[in-house]
Amino acid sequence: MGAPPFTATASAAPGGPDFLTGAQRHRKAGELDAAAHSRLCEELRRQGQLDRALHHGRLSLALLPDAAETLYNLGILHYDRQDVDHAIRCERRAIRLDPDSPGPHFELAEGLLLSGQLEEGWAEYEWRFRLPGAPPPIPPSLLAAGRPAPRPQWDGHPFPGRLLLVADQGFGDVIQFARYIPMVKRRCPDLVIAASPEMLPLLAQVSDKDRLHQKWESLPDFDCWCPLSGLPRLFGTTLATIPADGPYLLADPKLAARWRERLDGLLPKTWRRIGLVWTGRSTHGNDHNRSLPLRSLAPLLDLDGIAFVSLQVGGSQSQVGRYFGKAPLVNLGAEIEGFADSMAILQGLDRLVCVDTAIAHLAGAMGLPASVLLPFASDWRWLTNRSDSPWYPSVRLHRQSVPGCWDALIEEVAALLRASAR
Repeated sequence: MGAPPFTATASAAPGGPDFLTGAQRHRKAGELDAAAHSRLCEELRRQGQLDRALHHGRLSLALLPDAAETLYNLGILHYDRQDVDHAIRCERRAIRLDPDSPGPHFELAEGLLLSGQLEEGWAEYEWRFRLPGAPPPIPPSLLAAGRPAPRPQWDGHPFPGRLLLVADQGFGDVIQFARYIPMVKRRCPDLVIAASPEMLPLLAQVSDKDRLHQKWESLPDFDCWCPLSGLPRLFGTTLATIPADGPYLLADPKLAARWRERLDGLLPKTWRRIGLVWTGRSTHGNDHNRSLPLRSLAPLLDLDGIAFVSLQVGGSQSQVGRYFGKAPLVNLGAEIEGFADSMAILQGLDRLVCVDTAIAHLAGAMGLPASVLLPFASDWRWLTNRSDSPWYPSVRLHRQSVPGCWDALIEEVAALLRASAR
């Protein structure tokens, strides 16, 4: 019996979906190689191998120049390398290729804000709520409850109805942007604020207590709403117009006196008192870059005439139990019940030394001296190439010159403390 006749199928027929010319096969292979290099670029970036990541990112882009995702990842990599101009250019190209993708818009916002281009940066920053997995700043059901149309987002103009401000983002962001609340009240006198319980004692200093709510179900009816982090855009904030004309948060005098008395019983009154916070919240996405172990602060802890006060909360305060440095170190972390205690303790110190976490904002909002240790790729709010902050005039910034290397910063702070003792 002879062989069965060949039966042509759609996949085998010339011109079918599996039929590729030599040029098409070459392009397909190039696309696969480009995708592999792009994935490797992002994996290496996450591991902190920035030079190797850049090599693979460039190979990917050479193979597939119009890949929006590769440009997006390269933009993040350039931000991590502090090559902000290249980061901005990559994200702009990614947006031209994929205008509706929120990731490149958000990364463009961070690059623009970091470089001081605030006006355009605030506009792009509005894409933050469209990022995959980002929770809405307000429950969608609340926006439509009892109304034929959803309640609109405030446009910044004077408004006669009731405005709901939502204290979104992290603790540091809420502290930073709380300065705008008195400005909002002048445009919208009928104001209510939704915030987490931790923030209520602070926000009560810039707004009436009866305006504050920690539960969605306790809110009165409102006519429009706005996230707290959207206020810089609505007020047209530039580097020259940042509201920073004085402290806007103050410690409770009685609580401050109580903490000062406690420290007077533990430390020599003639010694300078320096606060320490060396880690932020472990759940923060960049905590592995911004935090450091207590032992890394050894050059500070060997100074004469200084007593250190730990305001560190969370699991990292256990490191105090392994401290055997020359200077006294008092651990108050276990006794701190909230930001009111932190403010009261700060009021009795000569200076705070901390990493980029909420207490840096707290000291800045109180107008107290603070040295903030920043990673190589710092958050956008600290800008670049400057040791001061237009947001917080009392804060001094100390920046890594090499990713992951804290030694030079800590020596810089040690020199500052030695010089201030003269």
